[in-house]
Amino acid sequence: MTSRPQAPQAPATPATPDYVMPGRLEFVTMMAMLTAMVAFSIDGMMPALPEIASDLSPDSPNAAQLVLTTFVLGLGIGTLFTGPLSDRFGRKPVIVAGVAVYVLAALASVLSDSLWWLLATRMLQGLGAAGPRVVVMAVTRDLYEGRGMAQIMSFVMIVFALVPAMAPLLGQQIIRVWEWHMIFVAAAIFGVAAATWVTIRLPETLPKSRRRPFRPRQIRAALTEMMALPDVRLPIVVLTLTFACLFSVISSIQPIYSVWLDRAETFPLWFCLTAILAASSSYVNARLVVRLGMRRLINSILYVQIVASVGMLVLLVLNPGALVLFVAFLVWQQVQFFQAGLTIGNLNAIAMSPMGHIAGTAASVISALATVASVVLAIPIGLLFNGTPVPLVGGVLIYATLGLLVMRRLRHLEDA
Repeated sequence: MTSRPQAPQAPATPATPDYVMPGRLEFVTMMAMLTAMVAFSIDGMMPALPEIASDLSPDSPNAAQLVLTTFVLGLGIGTLFTGPLSDRFGRKPVIVAGVAVYVLAALASVLSDSLWWLLATRMLQGLGAAGPRVVVMAVTRDLYEGRGMAQIMSFVMIVFALVPAMAPLLGQQIIRVWEWHMIFVAAAIFGVAAATWVTIRLPETLPKSRRRPFRPRQIRAALTEMMALPDVRLPIVVLTLTFACLFSVISSIQPIYSVWLDRAETFPLWFCLTAILAASSSYVNARLVVRLGMRRLINSILYVQIVASVGMLVLLVLNPGALVLFVAFLVWQQVQFFQAGLTIGNLNAIAMSPMGHIAGTAASVISALATVASVVLAIPIGLLFNGTPVPLVGGVLIYATLGLLVMRRLRHLEDA
């Protein structure tokens, strides 16, 4: 499927004629900033996990990882509703309202004096972040489809990758100057800046003539329609497994650097390095996806992930020395982040291709199902942390293998 002829500079039916659509570079950067709110809220917290565990859960240090996964859980639940709401009220109001909830929840997190309060506010923060996260995909789908959409999302991911790369470093510096509560103040400032930019520069991409009433049964109808189509259902399963790999790594990587590698102080630097290198995966995807197709790229990187995970487990058994294991884990970590760049955008594009008539609702259902289910799969991996990366690498190996098996059932999608 090819991209639509219209470009972001000239949407077909602007709902707000007084606005001028930003150019492609500004459009991609804006979408990336909205998407990066999620990454900042997760990766920026990583350096704070030891302090959170010490302050709020000293008897169960692994429980601090729930600060990351409860945010993602709230994100997944929120995505079920934000898409249909954007189909009813338009894309822009839902983005701004979601950011407002995100900012208020971040400020409420500053008052945390117990783990339960922090987990509750983090879930609420995730609910707010669902607005921009889902509607970014719907806005892009309003203007592009198929491989064209995958290409735009790849450019978004290139810019987006810079935020998670720098977030742990920023979080570490905030903790050094103040303390971990102030990370939420930084998140609130980030959200206010994003909402201001959207308010001033982004026009409405969904004209009133294409809006749909919001009814709970429309979510059920969309879910039924989507689950009846293998071209939608199977990519969602693979997306779930891919997210499970990513969230498992995010949950466990800080304890691995702190406990197993004894590199807690330099963790943000190594994370930054691998994340910046991983940004090239989105560039590679943007250059190759139109020529090779989404399915082939997804299959290839899943094969690489399986081989890398098997190799890492073998090295853990052989124990060739601390330096070799450290370098091997860096390579394995790089492969995981590279996998995300070659799978997430492509799988979303495949699943969304038949859903242009209900883009907002479809984006919500896809994100909600994949995110909530992947969190359920990722939480046990994080809680199984035993001072070594064996539970993490083994879990990723299982999920990547299952993902590849499901992808083999998509062989008939030769145009994907």
